[in-house]
Amino acid sequence: MFTQLPHFSIEFNYCCMLISIKLVTSLEGLQKSEVESQDAELEEEEREGEEEEVAVSLRLPTPSELSESVLLTVLYDGAEGKAVAILYNKEDKKVYAWYDNTNHHPYLLTDIPIDKLKSLPQVASNKGILGFESVNKYHLLDDKPVKLTKVLGRDPLVIGGRSNSLREKLPVAWEAKIRYANCYMYDRGFRPGTVYKVSNGNLVAVKPEFTEEASKMASSISKGGVDVDVVIDWINILSEPAPDFRRVAVDIEVETAEGRMPNVIEASNRLIAVSFCGSDGLKKVFVLMRSDGEPGDANSLPQDLDVQFFTDEVEMLKQTFNLISSYPIVLSFNGDNFDFRYLKNRAEKLGVPKNQTPIILTQREARLSTGLHLDLYHFFKNKAIQVYAFDAKYKEFGLDSIASALMGKGKVDLGEKFIDNLTPFELANYCFRDAQLTYELTAYNDNLVMKLIVMLMRVSRTGMDDLVRIGVSSWIKNLMYAIHRERNYLIPNPEDIAQRKNTSYTQATIKGKKYKGAIVISPKAGVYFDVVVLDFASLYPSILKEYNLSYETVRCPHPECRNNKVPETEHWVCTKRRGLVSELVGLFRDLRVLWFKPKSKDPTLSGIYRSWYDVVQRALKVYVNASYGVYGAETFPFYCLPVAESTAAIARYVITSTIKKAQDLDMKVLYGDTDSLFVLNPPKQKIDELIAWARGDLKVDLEIDKEFRYVAFSDRKKNYFGVKQDGSVEIKGLLGKKRNTPPFIKHTFQQALEVLSEVKSPEDFEEAKKRVQTLLKDAQTTLKTRKFDVKELAISVMLNKNPDKYDKTTPQHIKAARILIDKLGRDIRAGDIIHYVKTYDGVLPIELAKPSDIDTAKYIELLKSTFEQVLDALNIDFDEAMGERTLESFFTGR
Repeated sequence: MFTQLPHFSIEFNYCCMLISIKLVTSLEGLQKSEVESQDAELEEEEREGEEEEVAVSLRLPTPSELSESVLLTVLYDGAEGKAVAILYNKEDKKVYAWYDNTNHHPYLLTDIPIDKLKSLPQVASNKGILGFESVNKYHLLDDKPVKLTKVLGRDPLVIGGRSNSLREKLPVAWEAKIRYANCYMYDRGFRPGTVYKVSNGNLVAVKPEFTEEASKMASSISKGGVDVDVVIDWINILSEPAPDFRRVAVDIEVETAEGRMPNVIEASNRLIAVSFCGSDGLKKVFVLMRSDGEPGDANSLPQDLDVQFFTDEVEMLKQTFNLISSYPIVLSFNGDNFDFRYLKNRAEKLGVPKNQTPIILTQREARLSTGLHLDLYHFFKNKAIQVYAFDAKYKEFGLDSIASALMGKGKVDLGEKFIDNLTPFELANYCFRDAQLTYELTAYNDNLVMKLIVMLMRVSRTGMDDLVRIGVSSWIKNLMYAIHRERNYLIPNPEDIAQRKNTSYTQATIKGKKYKGAIVISPKAGVYFDVVVLDFASLYPSILKEYNLSYETVRCPHPECRNNKVPETEHWVCTKRRGLVSELVGLFRDLRVLWFKPKSKDPTLSGIYRSWYDVVQRALKVYVNASYGVYGAETFPFYCLPVAESTAAIARYVITSTIKKAQDLDMKVLYGDTDSLFVLNPPKQKIDELIAWARGDLKVDLEIDKEFRYVAFSDRKKNYFGVKQDGSVEIKGLLGKKRNTPPFIKHTFQQALEVLSEVKSPEDFEEAKKRVQTLLKDAQTTLKTRKFDVKELAISVMLNKNPDKYDKTTPQHIKAARILIDKLGRDIRAGDIIHYVKTYDGVLPIELAKPSDIDTAKYIELLKSTFEQVLDALNIDFDEAMGERTLESFFTGR
């Protein structure tokens, strides 16, 4: 059914290896460097633990007959006391509601028999309990069926969410922390992002056509141990193209005359502009006229922009709500925290009737009673989206940074002006650009982002409104919950896994970590010519698939499986059943590699289908590459330390075995970074032999990733730069390329790299080193003589939350932000980038700093810390580079 663990009996002496091996601990070591911070941010980003129960009251039509429509999400309507599906009709491009007609109710599971349950005082006195049912489930952790009691509640809060809820009163309960709308969706087998219709009052799935070619591929993929019907089901789900959703983006501007950022709770500042950009061509701005009544020069406006002036703020709010309510999907950028929250609270403050306000506020979100609100800020901030879907093209998470990186256009530059100083037409232009950028982020490249959202909805069984707000571990959790329900498996509590599994057998090398992580091969600092990088393609997902790693299969309950040991640990892996995690990750990997990725490049297909298949393979890449890390995060409901530890242990085995095989083939391995090896001038025949061996013996794919003219290594871990044959430079971990590095230092660093990129032989290095030394001396002189523009020394940092939310510590960029608010009246929010400089008294925003304020010694020190990493590889000492001494030959030492 699956590949059993190999006999880990290969013996080799680490001491005899010609390279140094270091170990990196924690899941960060298992991932590409671009996502190393992902797991550290799980608790904040993924919002794990108990899910927020959201009850809404909708204002949508509920037809008994409805043609083909996309299921956008499932919500809980508190007024009706029912689950409700939100459907986007493909014909009229409107949204409709369909309410449950099966008498489904919230529930939890317990192992207490019905008779005993009824006798418990906390149960007998609970008027919200509707009844009890005996149910049979399969307990994967114990690999056996169990008989449980289902307790039905009148509403979700009877089950959980308050101190007196039933789950708090029972000694043990399962499946009691799942949001009811999701619980309902799992039970009914509803799949967001797919097509349904309403027929005779019932919600019915519309199955797409299935081709003979796809059937053959399903049969081939199923040979890996997955039921062919499961493969066919997934190909069906993923192959159906998404519609072009009718949508509008909204942005607001608020006056800041009091000199402070507007308070969204008090909402005491006037709303001065609201802009709209729609998929149907709508380009409109509402502007509140000032007392002077002068609109300014209309030539600054886009030709097709419709600007409407209001003298009554209440009327402008009402018209805003009417327009928002006319669209099925409304987009914003940080609307949860600001725009929609301010609109709602401002309307309430001015006495706008509640029945004319479509915005529903929860603790963390702003929802709509007339459609869906998608806050794109959360979506683009998702590390998995940033790295795997968009190849880390954007580094900051503000609207300007993301739009500039992905589309080559950004926000309107106000120069020295502030919002309050703009003419009405200038304000309209500024406000509209933000709405336009927000919309175009979902429309560029043939609606790539909207298609990606739909595909991820299908893969993760997550509604559109939730998909854009939660992180990758919640996507994986939702799919795991859905599959458990689909197959009648009991969803375990985290403590069930912890009690049976969470024991570590390897020693962490970093304090606070629980197990030994990935392996890093540390090179000797220096320069090496003709270097080939071999990459283990999807190493960790491949390990999950090929070695059957899953929360229920690692340390399974079968005595006969205990001999199937994981190297360097006392863990064993089940040989009797296929693990759920192994199955899903393997299936998605195979679907991507064997079907959708080739189809995305198939010239016999139409451009529409090629484009869609490219979106599918991107979405599967996001899921597969993010899937392995979550099982080592304690905030994840299926957290299983032995799975994470086993994945790392097998990865180390794969890397070290490959190194030994390479050495046996007389290949010299210079460096390794988690899942790749740098090999010095290897013959093609040897590379091919190594690749074939890895596939045959280790069940992993090794491939040529890149080839360098030369690579310069630093003594520091994960720091190097390489020059490819075309002269392009690739940098890993060097401070000169970090986004917070001041432009002056970054430019000097780039000049140094350009000098080094011209090197074609070892003989070129003496001249190159002298030129680098000259650059450093010139930079030091510029700083000491203060012949610079203050902006060139700016350190740029993005705000992850609003300035008033930083109450425990005050980082330097927050100090600068507060100066901007207090002295210049700036409107600063989460996602904005603060530019500040280091001064003798601390920091100043660049708007208020002069060259004489700059503490140049701090910048010389920053120049040193930036260049030392490159200089290590060149065997140059920074202090010598700044002095008069002549550097000795790179190859003979100092």
